[in-house]
Amino acid sequence: MRSNARADGLDERFDRERTRKDFIAYAKTLDPKLREALVVAHLNLVRFLAVRFANRGESIDDLIQVGTVGLIKAIDRFDVERGVEFTTYATPTIIGEIKRYFRDKGWAVKVPRRLQELNLAVNRAVENLAVSLGRAATVSDLAQALGTTDEEIIEAQELGQAYNLLSLDSEVAPDSDAKAATLLDYVGAADSELDVLENKANLAAAFHVLDRRERIIVYLRFYENVSQTEIAKRLSVSQMHVSRLQARALAKLKAFLKVD
Repeated sequence: MRSNARADGLDERFDRERTRKDFIAYAKTLDPKLREALVVAHLNLVRFLAVRFANRGESIDDLIQVGTVGLIKAIDRFDVERGVEFTTYATPTIIGEIKRYFRDKGWAVKVPRRLQELNLAVNRAVENLAVSLGRAATVSDLAQALGTTDEEIIEAQELGQAYNLLSLDSEVAPDSDAKAATLLDYVGAADSELDVLENKANLAAAFHVLDRRERIIVYLRFYENVSQTEIAKRLSVSQMHVSRLQARALAKLKAFLKVD
């Protein structure tokens, strides 16, 4: 038994040394055959990590394939001179790739990766700022914390609603005691919004005459039904200033649309 344990230890040290030499050689030559050999040598690590995400609606083969992408990225970035074991270095990269796969699969519509990541960052910042500020974070607070604009914050929050699909069996709240209808009952129904499609198109064009802050105020006030007081808090200005900006924005829209 003691002899076998010693042999296993020698084999393990030999494998580590051989892997180290392969990484050194690959860093110098970028030989695709060496890269392939390193991938094959560490596929068991990918399988081990992929199994942790099994039973979440995706096949284990797909997860291994995604994890292998992370493994290849780790191989290309690994620096032997840092003195870190490759498995230690590669594990978070592989797990990150698998988590990113689940995150991308969860979006109901195709959303640019930049906005997906901004949406996640906004959600984290909302919680962190609520603690540090002692109040709900405004759009301006979030934009400043994340180094972006108010419009991008609002866009990211809106796109967050596209993350989960609704089932056609989802019930629509009834107006009476009658049995609730489902979304399926409305499939194929006439779209009443078609009657105002032209007006919406004209209004979208009219928005270009507004400046950035006016657009935000009109959007929050008339699309999100946010009160002027709440808008003032979010933008860190007075309610009277919001009222003046709203009136000016509406006047611009009426002039553009030639509405009396």
